Amino acid sequence: MDLLNTLVEKGLRRELPSREEALAVLATSDDELLDVVAAAGKVRRQWFGRRVKLNYLVNLKSGLCPEDCSYCSQRLGSTAGILKYTWLKPDEASQAAAAGVAGGAKRVCLVASGRGPTDRDVDRVGKTIEAIKEQNEGVEVCACLGLLSDGQAERLREAGADAYNHNLNTSEGTYGEITTTHTYQDRVDTVQKAHAAGLSACSGLIAGMGESDEDLVDVVYALRDLDSDSVPVNFLIPFEGTPLAKEWNLTPQRCLRILAMVRFVCPDVEVRIAGGREVHLRSMQPLALNIANSIFLGDYLTSEGQAGQADLDMIADAGFEVEGAGTTTLPKHRADALAAAGATGGGCGSQASAGCGSQAEAGAGCGSHAEAGGGCGPCGGHAPQAEAPEAEPSEVPGARTDLVSVRRRGAGTELAPNA
Repeated sequence: MDLLNTLVEKGLRRELPSREEALAVLATSDDELLDVVAAAGKVRRQWFGRRVKLNYLVNLKSGLCPEDCSYCSQRLGSTAGILKYTWLKPDEASQAAAAGVAGGAKRVCLVASGRGPTDRDVDRVGKTIEAIKEQNEGVEVCACLGLLSDGQAERLREAGADAYNHNLNTSEGTYGEITTTHTYQDRVDTVQKAHAAGLSACSGLIAGMGESDEDLVDVVYALRDLDSDSVPVNFLIPFEGTPLAKEWNLTPQRCLRILAMVRFVCPDVEVRIAGGREVHLRSMQPLALNIANSIFLGDYLTSEGQAGQADLDMIADAGFEVEGAGTTTLPKHRADALAAAGATGGGCGSQASAGCGSQAEAGAGCGSHAEAGGGCGPCGGHAPQAEAPEAEPSEVPGARTDLVSVRRRGAGTELAPNA
């Protein structure tokens, strides 16, 4: 296909595709799917070889959120039977993180539900970061605490945070349809605060909420313009008890096309397969590793993922290798720009105004609870809540409700974390 040849050439040069080309990727047929994956794989290997970065979620505070994000099992008014507890203590969080690091995770993502942290919360997370780094040499820590106030990103960086996650989730034009308690611009502002503080910016999307192809392209181009170093691609987990419980809009083929589009638009950034991969990609997960270079290990925020050992076996069987702690994830031009920005506090990749995948040589999970699209990580604090009544099976054709499992493992439970 001339389209795919053009996209490969542009990706190898870090040249941005046109919006029409990005839309054309999403419109390809199932007969062309393997060609699309192979083309995206050429770009992935150019910048990341056959390495797969493992990330591990630690859910510092679960549920009890005042925001009304329609996709989230922790939202205001959610009746999903998830674990609910307040802040983990630093030693509890560090113990939870150690399980993921032992399984090969290079980055630990500290997530807390809520609109955003208080200054006291930032101090608490700072102590948690310190505890994790004392016990796990070389581990990266990404904080995901919601909307940031002025000065909080700088304090997190001083405390040892390497990155900050806050997802845009969907296009600006449709954002008001999924959330009313904060705005799309609020999220953009938080990502920019992380940039300005010298933190590596992690910002992504959730696919499968009923959005159009144009919406998907809009949000990925917005992420490119923000120059995110890593882009988590979440696939909606339709939790019973949330407004989007019946939104089963994805097939494995659709998920692969979305990942390929993200790779072509942001060729040299860490593309992470995040929440919902087990539910929607299913047996096609190994094929997705040819496009993305990063995944979460084990469980998500409020849903169970496949066993950590199964993830490791999948990576090895597909001919990939786990990225070691001594390896720099980003290509040299992005890593150098991030290091320079960190030294000056200018924000990662801030020298490049064109965003991810730009041709400028200098240019280099979590929207609060959205890192995994309603997923899960180690829990703690309080004993598990009582099981919610079993939901009626979804009537949507092709829905795999049997794969949506509320997490009951990790800190604060009687079961070991899944790592």
